[in-house]
Amino acid sequence: MAARLGGVFEDADDFHSVENKAKMREGTPLTDADRHPWYQRLRERILEMRSLTPVYVLACSALKADYRRRLRAEDDLETIAFVHLKGSRELIFARMSARQGHYMPVSLLDSQFAILEETPDLVTVSIDATPDEIAETAIQAVHATA
Repeated sequence: MAARLGGVFEDADDFHSVENKAKMREGTPLTDADRHPWYQRLRERILEMRSLTPVYVLACSALKADYRRRLRAEDDLETIAFVHLKGSRELIFARMSARQGHYMPVSLLDSQFAILEETPDLVTVSIDATPDEIAETAIQAVHATA
């Protein structure tokens, strides 16, 4: 998405603390208390990036409505869009299994699905397609809601 829109892409996983990464590497799901400082860092990064680029795409597992509220803060729906990349457990399991060198094991997948809150403010896009098709669909869906 970012490349197509002339923006900047970052992965929120890169902003996790060393402690959170170690906890996940050991197969322990993060708690809300673990995540809150991470979401604060991400919110600060969102604000920082506003002055640097017109389009900022942050890949982030903002699974709960509360997490999304923390990231959006006082911004409106047009300023920050949350694209929910939706796929079956089987498809996501297969893609996670194919990853190399990531600290989060596939054993944590069910804990992610367990806390997922699908809310009306999400722009939902199926991931049962190629990355280019997913990006194009996401861009069109976000523009349609703006």
